[in-house]
Amino acid sequence: MVESTPHAWRAADEYLSDLLVGHDPDLEKALEAQRAAGMPDIEVAPVAGKLLNLLVRISGARRVLEIGTLGGYSTIWMARAVGEQGRVVTIEAEHANADIARASIDAAGVGDRVEIRVGRGEDVLPTLVGGFDLVFIDADKESNTLYLDWAARLGHPGTVVVLDNIGRDGEIVNDATTDTKVIGTREGLRMLAEDPRFDATALQTVGVKGWDGIAVALVV
Repeated sequence: MVESTPHAWRAADEYLSDLLVGHDPDLEKALEAQRAAGMPDIEVAPVAGKLLNLLVRISGARRVLEIGTLGGYSTIWMARAVGEQGRVVTIEAEHANADIARASIDAAGVGDRVEIRVGRGEDVLPTLVGGFDLVFIDADKESNTLYLDWAARLGHPGTVVVLDNIGRDGEIVNDATTDTKVIGTREGLRMLAEDPRFDATALQTVGVKGWDGIAVALVV
């Protein structure tokens, strides 16, 4: 029996990625550009990128909002899924990150489907026109409740909302935590549980990103 360790989680994740995602030059080049620019290694795992792609396709989403572009890896996954007539609006706080993402998104052949808005989410979100069919939140965890509020405002009944990084190495169960990322995650999860605009669940995961997880909600 395989012992449950971070090494085993990574090996199993890599097996699933090789089997179900496979080799993708454009996505791999996007990651290489991100690494070369010294950006943090915090993008979604390949299997999670494929999940986002499938969620967009399953829901039939044509307008997608992403909060937290980083190097554009997840953006490419979702831009592929919205189709030629679809659009992804993605928000990135750092100009340098946005420039790297723009180049990678264009190189992947989906640049005409993606609009990058540079600025902090709290400043950019009020300027957007609503009607988004799917919202992916993967930015500073301290602002999760702000982003969820705007996801509901800019969405509609049936909008899918995905909140990333909810596992926090299991610290979400620690009522006494002083980690602001964990506190923001707990507040976001509680909002999904109590705010009548959402119907939600969450899954903890293990893999190349360690002990993590996602919450998936529907705007009702």
